[in-house]
This record gives sequence, C-alpha cells and structure tokens, in this order.
Amino acid sequence: AQDRAIRAEENFRYFILTGKPLPSELRVSQIIALRFASDAEFPALVERAVSEKLSNKQIKESITNWRADYYRV
Repeated sequence: AQDRAIRAEENFRYFILTGKPLPSELRVSQIIALRFASDAEFPALVERAVSEKLSNKQIKESITNWRADYYRV
C-alpha cells in the first residue's frame, strides 16, 4: 500500500510540474528514490533515470537538494 501511495503522489507531483504523467518505464524502486528530489531537480532527474536506466542508489546519489519525507508511515 505504501508503494502505491508513493507512486500516486509522485505521479501527481510530476504532472503538476510538467503537465505530463510519469513515464511508464520507471520502476517502483526508482520512483521511491525520486521522491527525495526537490521540485527544481525532479523533472530532469526523472528523464535521466529513464534514459540512463539509473538504479535507486544512483538516483539518490544524484540528488543535490534533498526533500525530506515527514509523512512516512
């Protein structure tokens, strides 16, 4: 259930920032890692994660401005 909530939240955030849904090529593990990226770097990092097939660890290492997850269950 937590993964579904994260996927929905990040899909909505990406839509607000870009006007498009998250690319279907993203794996759940990638989306979970992307949730820590700031709004400023999120869209570009999504595109990079898809094109370079970044792992969740590589995504986290690429984030320069972390966004905390204060609502985690």
